[in-house]
Amino acid sequence: MPNGEYLRYVALGDSQTEGLGDGDDIAGLRGFADRLAGHLTAVNPGLQYANLAVRGRLAGQVRAEQLGPALALRPDLATVVAGVNDMLRPRFDAAEVAGQLEEMFAALTAAGAHVATVTFPDLGRIVPLARPVSPRIADLNDRIRAAAARHGVTVAETARPAAVNDPRMWTTDRLHASSVGHERIAAALAHALRLPGSDDSWTLPLPPQPHPAGRSAAAAAAAELRWATGFLGPWLGRRLRGRSSGDGRTAKRPQLLPLNATPTGAAPRPNQPQPNQPQPHQP
Repeated sequence: MPNGEYLRYVALGDSQTEGLGDGDDIAGLRGFADRLAGHLTAVNPGLQYANLAVRGRLAGQVRAEQLGPALALRPDLATVVAGVNDMLRPRFDAAEVAGQLEEMFAALTAAGAHVATVTFPDLGRIVPLARPVSPRIADLNDRIRAAAARHGVTVAETARPAAVNDPRMWTTDRLHASSVGHERIAAALAHALRLPGSDDSWTLPLPPQPHPAGRSAAAAAAAELRWATGFLGPWLGRRLRGRSSGDGRTAKRPQLLPLNATPTGAAPRPNQPQPNQPQPHQP
C-alpha cells in the first residue's frame, strides 16, 4: 500500500506474536505486533489492529484456528509468524510446517492483504543445548523465503544480524524475545515494509554494557544446567503430558480496534511509547 497507509492490521501466530517476554499477564503483554501497530498508527492514526495469536500453537494450529477469523476481518496487512514450536518437537517436518505457512500466505494475499513474516535466529547460538535444531532452523528459513517469494510476501530477515545473539535481546528462558528484542522485530518489519521513518538501525549492535564480565567454563556450564532445569524440563514435561502453555487461552485482541483501545475483558497493556522513540535497553 502506498506510504504504508494500512487501515486494518491482523497478526497471526504463537507466543512471539502474542508478546511473551514483553510485559506480563497481569500488566498486559505488548510484543512486536503491538509495537508494529504503533509504527503503523504513526503513519495512519485511523489504523485498526487485531491480534489472534495464542502461545504454544503449532503452525498447523495457527492455520486451523486463526486463518478463518483473520480473513473475516478483511485485513489489508497481516503478519504470519509461526514454526518455532514445531522446530522444538522431535518429529519436525520442515516441508510440512512451511506448507502450513504458505497456505496462510496464499489465502491472505488472495483476499487482498499484504502479508509480512520473519526468519528465525539460530537458537544454537543463543542456547548451546539447542544446537541440534540449528539445521532445522536454516531449512525452515530457506523454505519461508521461497514460499514468501511465490506470494509476494515481505520477509524481515531477523535471522541475519549479529545483534540477535546478544543476551539482552532475550528473556531468561532464551526462547522468547525480551522487550528490546520485540522492539527490534517490530523495527525490522517496519523497515521491510518501507514505512516512513523506518531504517536499518534495528540491525546495529546494542550499546556496550558498562562492565562486561566474562564467565568461566564452570559458570557457563552451571548456567546451562539452570536453564535446562528451569525452562527445558517444564517444557518437555508439558509435551509428554500432551499439554501446551496455550491451553485454555484465547486471542488477546480478537476484534479490530484502534491500538490504544482495550479489548473487552482484556488486561490493560503497558503504556505505549511513541513509535521511533528510543526505548531503554534491558539487561
